[in-house]
Amino acid sequence: MKPLLITDCDEVLLHMVRHFGAWVDEAHDIDFTPNGGDFATSMRRRADQSLVEQKEMWALLDGFFPHEMERQTLVPHAREALAALAERADIIVLTNLGDHCRPHRIAQLATHGIAHRVECNQGPKGAPVARLVAEMGGPVTVFVDDLAVHHASVAEHAPSVHRLHMIAEPSLAPDVPPAPHAHARIDDWREAQAWIEARFAQGLTADAANG
Repeated sequence: MKPLLITDCDEVLLHMVRHFGAWVDEAHDIDFTPNGGDFATSMRRRADQSLVEQKEMWALLDGFFPHEMERQTLVPHAREALAALAERADIIVLTNLGDHCRPHRIAQLATHGIAHRVECNQGPKGAPVARLVAEMGGPVTVFVDDLAVHHASVAEHAPSVHRLHMIAEPSLAPDVPPAPHAHARIDDWREAQAWIEARFAQGLTADAANG
């Protein structure tokens, strides 16, 4: 059995917020200024500086995915790191998008030279990570995500999984503290690759290695 890498996509493999911000600027006259990763207070209409309410925020995100996904660009060194890791591990991209976006995400990643299994999810990622670990049956699993809430969920539902907090968007990373339930915070794929390879080489589950 191979080790398993389960990785998020947006702000881990592909830049999203910078391109989403450009789109709402151009198409909706909305200023988008991420507040430490908090979308709830990040969008204001230029006409009157009123905050965009959460319901409309989700509608805008639904407008971006999948219709504007081609705007997204590759995070530096992500493709090369995954290619190297794939020589010894299985890789699954676990992305929080509606299921209807799955073929679009697969095609989008393929255009950037990333061709791995893609699973869509809605809500916390702990339960789906636990299911994937049980399905794949490998000795060691590493989970990479930019959101602290998902690391907390994985810690609860799949404590054997090594958890790496990564925010590959430079405009966000300095304002977001390390996720309390992650084992490490690394925002560059060259360093992250080495950290993941070390977990694989050690051959221990997270609860055994950190217990």
